[in-house]
Amino acid sequence: MTAAALTSLIPTPAVNTISTGTGLDASRDARAIVRLLQCPVCSRPLQRPITLPCGNSMCQSCLPQFYQRQHISYPNTPDRQRGFLCPFDQCVLEHAEGDFSVDITMKRVLNIVDAELRRFMPFQMETASVSLPGGRLAATYTYAECGSLPYDMDLNYRSASGEDLSQMDRAILNHLKDKIKSELQCLVCYGLYLDPVTTVCGHTFCRKCLERVLDHSQMCPMCRKAQHVSTPFLQFQPSNQLLTDLLVGLFPDELAQRTTIGSLEDKVGALDLDLPTPLFVCTLSFPKMPTFLHIFEPRYRLMIRRAWLGDRRFGMVLPNRTGEPQGALGDCSFLQYGTLLEIKSYRLLPDGRSWIETIGISRFRVKRWGYRDDYIVSDVEVVDDLPYSEEETMEAMETSLDPMYPPSYYQALTQLATLQLFQRVQSWVQRMQLQAAPWMHQRVINIYGEPPEDAATFPYWLASVLPIAEGEKYRLLSCSNVRERLKIVVGWITKIEDQQL
Repeated sequence: MTAAALTSLIPTPAVNTISTGTGLDASRDARAIVRLLQCPVCSRPLQRPITLPCGNSMCQSCLPQFYQRQHISYPNTPDRQRGFLCPFDQCVLEHAEGDFSVDITMKRVLNIVDAELRRFMPFQMETASVSLPGGRLAATYTYAECGSLPYDMDLNYRSASGEDLSQMDRAILNHLKDKIKSELQCLVCYGLYLDPVTTVCGHTFCRKCLERVLDHSQMCPMCRKAQHVSTPFLQFQPSNQLLTDLLVGLFPDELAQRTTIGSLEDKVGALDLDLPTPLFVCTLSFPKMPTFLHIFEPRYRLMIRRAWLGDRRFGMVLPNRTGEPQGALGDCSFLQYGTLLEIKSYRLLPDGRSWIETIGISRFRVKRWGYRDDYIVSDVEVVDDLPYSEEETMEAMETSLDPMYPPSYYQALTQLATLQLFQRVQSWVQRMQLQAAPWMHQRVINIYGEPPEDAATFPYWLASVLPIAEGEKYRLLSCSNVRERLKIVVGWITKIEDQQL
């Protein structure tokens, strides 16, 4: 076998400069590749690698000595009572014993690398000799294996035979990449790791995949061990630096493609760009009125998180409890009219649930819909009020009609001017306030405000505070003029006074 001679050691900072565009070359960057596999403490290839909460990795046997942690009363579980100060300069924080386990992915990768490279290593090595079989990659690994290559030292290379060994190095590296690639795939999405995060039990997932998992359960999807971190705080957990460097160095093209796909997936509606509006199937909301929501279902945790990171808007619709066909939509699980909401505040809870405050922006009608990640996305059209000119025309036409005698209730209502309709509603609400109606309690007023002076908004306010059937309130969402909304509200008042509602 052709030999590669390693002749001198030159001190160098223990930093790998890896380009995401080109990655590492098997021959030129042999030292950098092997450094990725070395323990920063003992300098040998990692054995039973531990990835700490700070994202750094080392051999299990190289962990600092544990000590009894002080002033820790919660949670006082056995695996939280002992710890050590992190030996990495960029961290130096205290890590509890229960914060880490053997990094299963890296252990498998290292076992494969070791087994394959040993095929190119000498059966017996004399410590005085620095002439080793194989190309630069195998020879460098051999040197690290025997403990002769400090982590922060570099090497000069010379081929003992004068041959160009770069082709051999590339063949070896390509073989290794083929062997380890399947180990670098997330077992949730089955894609190459994207921003890998290692759990306390030693399993690794894409950050976004783990977020999805934790939305459903606080347990590892592989071993079912309880996780200490919840979705809101996962964004602050450092990535597995060793795995990240391996991916950047050895699979730059695949990682770039995976990153592009991941970026698209993070955009609201990216998987179905013609269905941009996510829908929350829950309750009634109205324009300019607040809606307070407790988000606990996994699918809506994900939806609200994406909305918060995007334009902070989503649609609210009622469930279709009767199964009635919804116009052109036909049979669907929700009613076709809803309200676009904008998130004003977003309070994350430690267990991944959240409380949000929203304000109604506009009404809409769903034109088309589909699914994304278990929640509904849709294409909607805004339901706007008629122009003032058309409102006026409608009022003039209705109030000028000769009534039949005796006029029906609806005819009598229709002949009232729009302002009269509004005044009737205002007067009734004032009477209810004087009578201390429960739905006019000060707590309700603190949430929804005093009755608005705007005739267009007043029906939405009343629908928000008045305890009547959702079906009655829902009629307001499809109504495209102020006059009709006021007639609907006057109808409620009449039914309440007649004890029919």
